[in-house]
Amino acid sequence: MQQVRRPVNRHKAYHAHVYFDETTLVRASELFHEAGAMFGVKVGRVHQKVIAPHTRWSCQITFGQRDFQALVPWLDEHRKGLSILIHGLTGDELADHTDYAYWLGDRVALDLKVFGG
Repeated sequence: MQQVRRPVNRHKAYHAHVYFDETTLVRASELFHEAGAMFGVKVGRVHQKVIAPHTRWSCQITFGQRDFQALVPWLDEHRKGLSILIHGLTGDELADHTDYAYWLGDRVALDLKVFGG
């Protein structure tokens, strides 16, 4: 069994991708809208379709190093079974989605071909 890596605050900026489907859309919407209101972080569009490299519906939360220590544990505590990808923003998209990727909940397959991976 692969060991789960806990998120580490070592980058200036991050994305959190909340994954959902038609049955968890309401739960996911509540989560990312509440996160945006509570933490003042930027909540992106709600994608009810696959947007590469993501293979499931998703919504992106953008946040910085300053918000990491409060936001990430809060997301983990309130995700109610949803999977969330947390990754650094370094300018290297492939590394961001692999080397600098951490998961809250179950991993979701990513289509890394879009990055040449």
